[in-house]
Amino acid sequence: MTAPRVAVVVKRSSYGRYVEDENDPEVRRLLRKRDPTVARWRESHREHVATLREVEQTLKDLGARAWVIHGPRIVFDETDVALVVTVGGDGTLLAASHHVARAPILGVNSSPGSSVGFFCVAHRGTVRSLLQQALAGRLRRLRLARMCARLNGRVVSRRVLNEVLFCHETPAAASRYILHYGKREETQVSSGFWIGTAAGSTGATRSAGGKVLPLTSERLQLVVREPFRREPRPLRMTRIEVEPGREIVVQSKMRDARLFLDGPFQRATVRLGDKVSFSLSDEPIDVLGLTASRGRRR
Repeated sequence: MTAPRVAVVVKRSSYGRYVEDENDPEVRRLLRKRDPTVARWRESHREHVATLREVEQTLKDLGARAWVIHGPRIVFDETDVALVVTVGGDGTLLAASHHVARAPILGVNSSPGSSVGFFCVAHRGTVRSLLQQALAGRLRRLRLARMCARLNGRVVSRRVLNEVLFCHETPAAASRYILHYGKREETQVSSGFWIGTAAGSTGATRSAGGKVLPLTSERLQLVVREPFRREPRPLRMTRIEVEPGREIVVQSKMRDARLFLDGPFQRATVRLGDKVSFSLSDEPIDVLGLTASRGRRR
């Protein structure tokens, strides 16, 4: 029997990047003085490295072929991969998920003390058991809806698992745009808006005043950030739930706007007059170890 191939996507810790790779003198100075801004960097890095070693050793012991990919920004092809494992936190899993169409994904939180890991059910001490179940096809999985974003009809991504931020390229500048949903239309000025899936509904969208959706929901949710309200006419489209089979469209009134997809790694430029549409994707993803009732991360 051919050994299963497993893609292991690994984040680069802050210590690894700024100290080991770049030898940043300012970071080293802060570390020497035990500055609180970097107080946990060494410990978190050691924990991260130990977790990665445990993952690699476990896969070797189980007879799997590990394909280690250092850095969530790296594009990879999962065509012949039986399983994708991410070692980091939610950010690593979200970035890696944009390259995953078919294979199930298992998140390993490499440093739970300093890393957010709602999607990451594994950690040091549970890696062997969960990887063994995953490779045997016995680990429970939850199919999560993803979102499709199009710019002027062209697909930007079909694999948004958490959310998209639409806003001006300069955070301090007002975002100006026109929202269209069904027969409803509204011109708005705000700090932009979040739009995301059920999986992302207690992240940024909740912080902005959104509703927590059941993990199995196929609805999308748009929440406007800090809307500018012109009296006496109140805005009516500051929170919208988008039903499956429908789309919501925004037309930019800005020359320099941005889409940020699932964090900082993927982005797109939106110009004056451009139209961006959001709808349920036809590419859901299977996340291993999650249950529909699992507590949320924020």
